[in-house]
Parts: sequence; C-alpha cells; structure tokens
Amino acid sequence: MATTKFKGVDVELLGNEVNVGDKAPEVTVVNSAGLGDVVVGGATGKKQLIIVVPSLDTGVCATETRNFNKRASEMEGVTTTIVSLDLPFASGRFCSAEGIDKLTVTSDFRNKDFANAYGVLLGGSVLAGVTCRAIFAVNEEGVVTYKQIVPEITEEPNYDEAIAAVK
Repeated sequence: MATTKFKGVDVELLGNEVNVGDKAPEVTVVNSAGLGDVVVGGATGKKQLIIVVPSLDTGVCATETRNFNKRASEMEGVTTTIVSLDLPFASGRFCSAEGIDKLTVTSDFRNKDFANAYGVLLGGSVLAGVTCRAIFAVNEEGVVTYKQIVPEITEEPNYDEAIAAVK
C-alpha cells in the first residue's frame, strides 16, 4: 500500500499504483479551458509530464503551477498537464488570474478515473477524496519513466528532477 503524508501523518493512497516501467494508463480528464476532453497517458509520440495537485486553491499548488508554467520553455516538445479535482470553472479562473498559459490545466472531477488509474487518490484523512501531490513523466511510447509522490503533501515537488526526466 502506497502512502504519503499530510502534516506528518501517513495517508493511504487509493487506486492502482503506477510505477516506473509501467504503461501509463490512458485517461480522459476535462480541460479547464472550454470543458473539452483531454487524454493523458498512453503512447502519444510525445513526452508527457503529468503534474498532479490536490487543489489550485492552496498556496503550494498555486506556487507549483506557476513554477512549472515559468519553466515550460525548458521542456520543449513535451505535453505538460496539470491534473486536480478542482472544478474546471475554478481552475479556469485561477489560470486567467495567474497568467497560466503554457500548461494544460485539467480536472478529474467527473468520476476520479485519473486518480484511481494512477493510484493518487487520498484515502482516510481530512483530505480524503482529493489527489496527493505527484508527478509522472511518460515517454513517447507511453511508458512511465519517472514518478514522484511528494512525501509530504504540503511541500513542493523536486522541479529539477521532473524537468530532467523529460529532457
């Protein structure tokens, strides 16, 4: 059973655990800009960086999204997607207000297919039902080449490692 921590307390992760070397599940999420479908994972012929955040309405998630947006130019030829369980309307407002224009920001709110397929859904805690903080790098053939479940949800990920994984 995979876990992460929230303020030092272990939190169980629910769903199918995806690890380096596994095929990245192909999952449809909702684009916050226009409510269209976006497919993440699977073999797309391009590298993918899938960034999972609990909610853009928190300081750490907002900072993480802004940082990846700024560093997007370092990831040429990479599809970079933020996935949260925020409603697309809220995510869209955040992106407009913060100038997030180099990332695709999506929501898994409909049925948590992404959260369950990647094993990033938080179980029994005060945050049960949202996603943990995680990053998956996927190669052109759809294989996971990097995974980071951030050990403490309230902390930022290792940006340099994530970006190096898709270079």
